[in-house]
Amino acid sequence: MSRFSIEGKTLKLDKITKEDEENTFSTFISDDDLKEIVLSGNTIGPEAAKWLAEIIVKKKNLEVAEFSDIFTGRVKDEIPEALGCLLHALLQCPKVKTVRLSDNAFGPTAQEPLIHFISNHTPLEHLYLHNNGLGPEAGSKIARALQKLGDVKKQTQAGLLRSIICGRNRLENGSMKDWAAAVRAHSGLHTVKMVQNGIRPEGIEQLLVEGLAYCSELRILDLQDNTFTQRGSSALALSLNKWPQLRELGLNDCLLSNHGAIAVVDSFSNQKSIGLQTLRLQYNEIEVESVRALKSVIEEKIPDILFLELNGNRFSEEDDVVEELRQLFSNRGRGELDELDDMEELTDEEEEEEEEEEEEEEEEKARDVTDDDKLAESLSRAHI
Repeated sequence: MSRFSIEGKTLKLDKITKEDEENTFSTFISDDDLKEIVLSGNTIGPEAAKWLAEIIVKKKNLEVAEFSDIFTGRVKDEIPEALGCLLHALLQCPKVKTVRLSDNAFGPTAQEPLIHFISNHTPLEHLYLHNNGLGPEAGSKIARALQKLGDVKKQTQAGLLRSIICGRNRLENGSMKDWAAAVRAHSGLHTVKMVQNGIRPEGIEQLLVEGLAYCSELRILDLQDNTFTQRGSSALALSLNKWPQLRELGLNDCLLSNHGAIAVVDSFSNQKSIGLQTLRLQYNEIEVESVRALKSVIEEKIPDILFLELNGNRFSEEDDVVEELRQLFSNRGRGELDELDDMEELTDEEEEEEEEEEEEEEEEKARDVTDDDKLAESLSRAHI
């Protein structure tokens, strides 16, 4: 694939000179069959962006635009103009399917060109917006733009959106209604990664039940470093059978809780066969009985698992089940358990508290069942 790259050269491009054209951009100018352009790791001002845009519009075979980390050191007035030039050019490239805009600080003024592009670029299949400092308000605007794109794609019968990567953006609960609608508008998604967004249990539940449960072709789901607790875990447990092609599930640092982990494992146990290859469950307060149940499920239902991550949970590396898992993987000739070098063991006081909590939870079981029934009723509308 024909590719032009100035990745990581730390160039400060204010205006493209004749010398720049000859020494840096000659192949970019001359290659009419260019498929990929990589500008990452440089800083691009409005004048340089304008010049680049004039060349980009001529590249009718362009498929990949890597524009991550291209505005470091730029003042807030420069970014929207430069971004607008580049995205307007991409709108005129009918084959651009992959657009990466991660690690750019999009302030309020830079949102408009981004929203316009996302709403209208029907060839888009893979969108990367990681670490852009969006916040819930801008996050909602991006999600609504994705909803519009879904409508336009249906009207024009354009190719499906396959990947959304939108992590480290402080999306929080406030934007989850819009994000649920956004992923639901693109039910053919294969990959959704929304790590480290400050999403709380109510938002996780909404995202899963009203959105992701409708994505029946999902292969990779990564929601690491958001907060599930039992509420979010229950929603996840009830959603898992909606994704028969799921290959990777990222739940590290999600505070599933031991009871939440049990709900997820029970959901796995009720499926006939699971094609999961990667399961990340680090730092979730998971205890040894849940790991034993997980080991049984892996043995019986998950034959192709390659990576299992359990570090940072509430059991000991010396527990028998750890060796049993490693032996299981060894016997299969594939599969790997991560290093358990940061385990959290319960203190006597915590064990007493757990016993008290278990008594309280027994009393609440009837209510929990009612809540799960309501969730199940909502999810029953998400048919594969």
